[in-house]
Amino acid sequence: MPKLKGSTDSSLSFDEMFAGKGRIRSSYRRFADWLHAHSDEDMRARREEAAQLFHRMGITFSVYGDSTGRERLIPFDTIPRIISQEEWTYLERGLRQRAQALNAFLDDIYHEKNIIQAGILPASTLLNHPHYQPCMQGLRLPHGIHAHIAGIDIVRHGDGRYFVLEDNLRTPSGVSYMLENRKMMMRLFPELFIHQPVAPIHHYPDLLHQVLCDAAPNASGKPTVVVLTPGRYNSAYFEHAFLAQQMGVELVEGADLVVRDHKVYMRTTGGLEKVDVIYRRIDDEYLDPTVFRQDSMLGTPGLVSAYLAGQVGIVNAVGNGFADDKSIYPYVPEMTRFYLNEEPLLNNVPTYACRDPESLAYTLDHLAELVVKEVNGSGGYGMLVGPAASSRELTEFRHKLERNPESYIAQPTLALSTCPTYVDEGIAPRHIDLRPFVLSGADIHIVPGGLTRVALREGSLVVNSSQGGGTKDTWILDAHRTEGR
Repeated sequence: MPKLKGSTDSSLSFDEMFAGKGRIRSSYRRFADWLHAHSDEDMRARREEAAQLFHRMGITFSVYGDSTGRERLIPFDTIPRIISQEEWTYLERGLRQRAQALNAFLDDIYHEKNIIQAGILPASTLLNHPHYQPCMQGLRLPHGIHAHIAGIDIVRHGDGRYFVLEDNLRTPSGVSYMLENRKMMMRLFPELFIHQPVAPIHHYPDLLHQVLCDAAPNASGKPTVVVLTPGRYNSAYFEHAFLAQQMGVELVEGADLVVRDHKVYMRTTGGLEKVDVIYRRIDDEYLDPTVFRQDSMLGTPGLVSAYLAGQVGIVNAVGNGFADDKSIYPYVPEMTRFYLNEEPLLNNVPTYACRDPESLAYTLDHLAELVVKEVNGSGGYGMLVGPAASSRELTEFRHKLERNPESYIAQPTLALSTCPTYVDEGIAPRHIDLRPFVLSGADIHIVPGGLTRVALREGSLVVNSSQGGGTKDTWILDAHRTEGR
């Protein structure tokens, strides 16, 4: 059997599979017994089969700035991340609560701005924010939902507690890998799902389609939904095409749409067909060259005018960018108390906003101990992991902070939980996070689990695929259901 190895820094990191002194946690016992019965050669062969299948199916991504232009496979690990039903029930409640608070915040900011009047959020933080879109002011959206699809990144600290690392409310990606990882595990190891009560996730596209239909304004009958993609050279194009195919809707580019009399139509071989909802995978600034970037060739002229006239739904809504900005993140617990009159179930990671002089001074004094991130950064770019940084990197980042402090936040270096992972030298612990996907429409839907991302380099805390990270299937054990039945 492959040799299982627990975390070497168990005093700092929570090991998802081992509870100390080699004891296997109850949620992993059946899987560990199964793994014990399989040889290294068998597992290696199945891993190679998975890589070949992913490549054959075109499940790839591209990295911006890569001069080769080559598409890459996201490494897929065959050891799942397993979460008990009890833990998932708590996480799900916290995710629902957070999505409700964020949507209430977005709706309030574009209407009464009660949270600013209450003195909880400074007006300057909003009005000077580059992602705040004044054109959205006063627009009433169906069910008051702005963030229909939220990817909320969760990490687990050394004491076992879960924390929200960040909220993704614009065009969160990764759900296609969540679905394909499950299909791959069921194809490679069908026997695992006979004896393991793994909660199903295959119905996500149906739930997504329902939420998109819920966003349709003034639609009679069945709304016409399309997925708007920047095109095949986008890093997440596989996901755009995959979700359109799974939902049975058209995948379109900006040139495939036309606006007439504030209504959006899709060009088809049979003529123009009215579109009711656009699931856009294009950032705000590229959606409409008559409103945002004039040089954009990705969007559709007049699209925003149709949106503001209530003739088409856009998912996620325009103007969400400031709400998932890292400078707004520290206020989410107060949003929960303000809008829901509830205490947050999921805590934030303690955060120092460097625009504040005291926080900046603390950050500069403790730079080697902290993770520093750009407020508008993503994908693992533009960040410093202090404990892993060289003296030169620390000096360079110090200068960046001193020149432009308002562009950065700092957080303590969390000891992200580890999970046994296949790497070149065998099975070894690697750090992971979790991105569940929250769908908000007439109701809130969350499929059990999410995308588990894994940092494949030893000791690394950066799980992003663009930085060499991989993915795992995420199992929620449910005694009442079995995947595939």
